[in-house]
Amino acid sequence: MRGPMPKRRRGFDDDEYVPHPVPLHEDPDLPPAGDRWSTWSGAQHGPEPRPAWVETAHAAVDTELGVLKTGKEADVHLVERGVPGSPGVRMAAKRYRTAEHRMFHRDAGYQEGRRVRRSREMRAMTNRTGFGRELLSGQWAAAEFAALSTLWSAGLPVPYPVQLDGTELLLEFVGDGTTAAPRLAQLRPSGAELAELWAQLVEALRGLARHGWAHGDLSAYNLLVHRGRLVLIDLPQVVDLVGNPHGAEFLVRDVRRVAEWFTARGLPESAGEELFHELVDEAGLA
Repeated sequence: MRGPMPKRRRGFDDDEYVPHPVPLHEDPDLPPAGDRWSTWSGAQHGPEPRPAWVETAHAAVDTELGVLKTGKEADVHLVERGVPGSPGVRMAAKRYRTAEHRMFHRDAGYQEGRRVRRSREMRAMTNRTGFGRELLSGQWAAAEFAALSTLWSAGLPVPYPVQLDGTELLLEFVGDGTTAAPRLAQLRPSGAELAELWAQLVEALRGLARHGWAHGDLSAYNLLVHRGRLVLIDLPQVVDLVGNPHGAEFLVRDVRRVAEWFTARGLPESAGEELFHELVDEAGLA
């Protein structure tokens, strides 16, 4: 008859037996409140001087408040960041889609004039391999972060880019409470209000042209109006007017689209053509 089995010595890498699993809400890797710890410390930060409202405390947590917008390339969420027990600040979290869920259907023309140093990476993006699609996602996020940083520092009306962490871009939330500012397409301005918004747009586009850029996808749907102030958004595809061989075509399309919206509401028909020539001169294009 066999005796009792010898007790196995516990290995150094064996999991320790826990009679009662730790509840999810007590997970030491999660904050006591909110959905995650602030990602500020590991992210690329926006330009200085930073606005006073930017929360940089290591003890801050991020809380998801809902979806602001869904799109083919990215979704935008409303996130509140703050130290528990203190008022938080609300930001827009733009999250570019993963490779299997993303449809960068118009990126080929925009990518001309943008290059990466490694030929392997360039081939991967051109051939749309899984690795290449991930690179494209990161490149779009980085391009928008860089453009916003440059334009915000130059005083142009764009949201402040708080940070870039992988393919997530945290931006200044343009709106009140949990309600985003309306898009220009949602408004029905006329008379003096229409003329004022057009004047603001002209100045903003001239600022882009001074940097040698066109928005690349401009329309009344990616212009916000907050308390009478026009704000440019959605700038991942910003186009280099000189480096991109189709730069002038993108500029023509930008001006045509937005001018048609304004002229349909009473702006003179000549406004678009005048704006185009102003931008060409501002960019120093022949």
